[in-house]
Amino acid sequence: MRPTSLVKAALALLLGVTAGASTGLAAASAASSSTASTASAAMAEPAFQMPFPCGQTWTGNSSASSAHQSWEIDFNRGGTADADLGDTVVAAAAGTVVISAHQGSTNGFGNLVKIDHGGGWYTYYAHLLVRSVSAGATVSQGQKIGEVGNTSKPGNDISPHLHYEVRTDTASYPANIQKAKFDGVTFGYPVQTVTSRNCGGGTNPYTPEQVCGSGYSVIDSAALGTAGTVYLLYNSSNGYNCVTTLKRTSLGTNTATSAYLEVQGKSRITDSGNFGYYAGPVRAAAAGTCVRWGGSAGGNSYDSPLEHCG
Repeated sequence: MRPTSLVKAALALLLGVTAGASTGLAAASAASSSTASTASAAMAEPAFQMPFPCGQTWTGNSSASSAHQSWEIDFNRGGTADADLGDTVVAAAAGTVVISAHQGSTNGFGNLVKIDHGGGWYTYYAHLLVRSVSAGATVSQGQKIGEVGNTSKPGNDISPHLHYEVRTDTASYPANIQKAKFDGVTFGYPVQTVTSRNCGGGTNPYTPEQVCGSGYSVIDSAALGTAGTVYLLYNSSNGYNCVTTLKRTSLGTNTATSAYLEVQGKSRITDSGNFGYYAGPVRAAAAGTCVRWGGSAGGNSYDSPLEHCG
């Protein structure tokens, strides 16, 4: 049956509505994808370290200030009121300085350095005595960016400390303040004393014995080019072997690293992923049994033969 003019008009209207709905769904889908992309980008968290030189121990407190709104941390090392004045502050991760200025009466930050780490992640270092970097500068992890101070807004008398924050760009203040992580471990809010592993790409702050634990001693090792070393350790008190791969380059940056241990006749145990300093520890009972062991870092790998059968 040939459609009448009225039917044709109705069909055209229906098709237009359907097309419009499809377009709307596509737009909604695109918007949803865009939102998801923004959220996922902000979740690519950098491998943050303490904002102090390698080996230093500092106590952080998130509840010491009535000005805190969320997960901010105030750091001190203890002693007299001015004991920390002038102590070095370093970048918690590599990035670009987007603010290096005295905030004056704008807020209570005083001398502030703000670093953009990419992926929607930022760190704030406030109340600095001096700022050692300028806006626009590229900084590496562990690089000095200032000194601990007590600068603030006019009339605000505070004792020297470092006010530290981690923020993302996925929400408004203060919901954008994130819990701080150091060396992959979330800070123990509200108060914790932490030793810095921010070694700035120099010497790995860990040893194989520290990674594997008390009682383990190195019995073999293999170089992974210049990227790292894989170690085989043994604990004579319990008959366990342990394998760990320690990085020597890209320290503090999460890169592909692995370690494995295979006891003869048993399944291989592997620890692999993107790590800042080491892979492992991988442990297994192996007394009187041969083992295969190995690991990888920086595109280099090592696989042992069946050995150490004592």
